[in-house]
Amino acid sequence: MSGRPLDGAVALITGATSEIGAATAQRLAREGAAVALVARQQNRLDRVANDVRTLGGHAIAVPADITSPRLARQAVEDTHDRLGRLDILVNNAGVMVLGTALHAPIADWDQMISLNVSALLHVTHAAVPYLIDAAATSPRRVADLVNIGSTAGRVAQPGGSVHTLTRFGLTGFTESLRQELRAEHIRVGVVQPGTEPVPPQDIADAIAYAVTRDRRVAVTEMVVRADQV
Repeated sequence: MSGRPLDGAVALITGATSEIGAATAQRLAREGAAVALVARQQNRLDRVANDVRTLGGHAIAVPADITSPRLARQAVEDTHDRLGRLDILVNNAGVMVLGTALHAPIADWDQMISLNVSALLHVTHAAVPYLIDAAATSPRRVADLVNIGSTAGRVAQPGGSVHTLTRFGLTGFTESLRQELRAEHIRVGVVQPGTEPVPPQDIADAIAYAVTRDRRVAVTEMVVRADQV
């Protein structure tokens, strides 16, 4: 099909083997993007990539532990080298481990900080120069950076103190980055699924909506909750 909104664009998706990551890969591929799938496990990446190809899309698997700054940068550079550009970054990798401050193992807290914060920063830092170049050279004349957060970044609840820390921090980081990169024609936004189960396809639809708007429109924050009626 010709004339799709993301024809010629390249999207990198972290946490690509999660339900949201896989659904996002398929959704952006249907819009015309070639997708680079980043996660730790090669076999699971291959399955997601094959699913995208079955739908007629173009996907590559990029196995990496992005909690390592070196491997995160290598994953971004590998994407650019193999696909020629980078127009969209979806920071989807994350983990939620609940527990009170009295009883939670410190290893759980370290895991959330490492993946929800440090890994996201590693990938973002490596990707921004390529996104700036894509915005300047693509027919879309814009690039996109979408962070996947949670409504835990809006309302704090007991038992989730460190997860809430990471999600509130993500919301603030996203807004500051949006202001910094606006002049470079990079749209930066956050999609926040509710804590109640939300079908991953609905989150993928929200991401696709944000990155397929006309360059004059920026969707900077979107909350997606399940219908409780």
